[in-house]
Amino acid sequence: MDRNILEELQQFLLESPGCFHAVAALKRRLDAAGFTELRESERWQLTPGQGYYVSRNGSSLLSFRLPERKVESLHIIASHSDSPSFKLKPDPALWVDGVLRLNVEGYGGMIRRSWFDRPLSVAGRVLIEDGGVLREKLVYVDRDLLLIPSLAIHLSRDSKEEKPISIQNELLPLLGLTQDAWARVLGEASGVSAEKIMGADLFLTCREAPVVWGADGEFFSAPRLDDLACCYASFAGFLDEKPTDHIAMHAVFDNEEVGSCSMQGAESDFLIATVRRICLALGMDDEDMRAAIARSFLVSADNAHALHPNYAGKYDIVSRPKMNGGIVLKRQAGQKYTTDAVGEAMFRTICRTAGVPVQDYANHSDVPGGSTLGNLSNTQLSVRAVDIGLAQLAMHSAYETMGSADAQYLAQFAEAFYKNPLPKVE
Repeated sequence: MDRNILEELQQFLLESPGCFHAVAALKRRLDAAGFTELRESERWQLTPGQGYYVSRNGSSLLSFRLPERKVESLHIIASHSDSPSFKLKPDPALWVDGVLRLNVEGYGGMIRRSWFDRPLSVAGRVLIEDGGVLREKLVYVDRDLLLIPSLAIHLSRDSKEEKPISIQNELLPLLGLTQDAWARVLGEASGVSAEKIMGADLFLTCREAPVVWGADGEFFSAPRLDDLACCYASFAGFLDEKPTDHIAMHAVFDNEEVGSCSMQGAESDFLIATVRRICLALGMDDEDMRAAIARSFLVSADNAHALHPNYAGKYDIVSRPKMNGGIVLKRQAGQKYTTDAVGEAMFRTICRTAGVPVQDYANHSDVPGGSTLGNLSNTQLSVRAVDIGLAQLAMHSAYETMGSADAQYLAQFAEAFYKNPLPKVE
């Protein structure tokens, strides 16, 4: 692959201040590549050899390209569009002591202290009443709008550094010094008066720009790397590949950071319902579909922990992934990750063919790790699967860090995965 995936990822991150904008950015690229949009509420007519996509809730997206001949299997890479943040509560404007703040609550398990003293803004969607019809509009105030200032050390000398940080009391962002500022800002961003807005899903978003840094440019830092880095790198490998005898599918789910239990999450019926409709539209019966699913492979791509040199004791004795060391293959005995020996062997075989390095991750045996969407999606569409990711530091920080070479590795793997038949297992 001769494209510079890191440069493409930087642009994608700038277009994606939140999950709704990330999906919209992917849809623009699909449209430019000749894919056809489908709607769940309409009948589908599909043509072999063509590409299609369908979204749910504006925050989850399934893109797929059909083979010219009989479907033998599905090749799926799944990631997620959401990141830990803060969601605005209803009627969020708080006017106290001559300062206007916004009332927020936590979304996902963020590193709270990382949100202090950074330029922030608001992104998401609003539903606008227009002549009896509700119309969805994406909203992003594309300027430095908000900030959560720290308390000066002179006023907190008796506080312990590890003291829990209260969202309600300490993490409400400052907006302005005029009482009507929020109504004015929201009106300008949405293009309508406040009484026309019938609903809203708005989140704080970190505005610090993506940067490549280090002695030799070996590091890459940006907001929302978990999981937009995997989302875009795998998409880059998917977009132009034409499958031979399999359905190439790229899946992006919302709400992974809060458990995936939503109509657009990995534990919903979005994936299995879409697979069923594809098979039905291609004239496959239930037996054909079940056989194709049994031959399929799912790659759950959600970032992994790189070895942090200042906290090396938090990691396993052996499995200590390095940034720029290649794709991380994740294993966990309690099945928080889906990888088993068969999936591992298949994944390593594809990587070897593609010339992509692989490294291992397992949790420190006394430190419980997080989970991802692989095992949850497998409760709906049960297929052979692995969990992988790109090695990163400061996972769930407002501003995260990974190696500058690793997105290229994932795109290279995805290109081979979508293009070629799966390794045979006997």
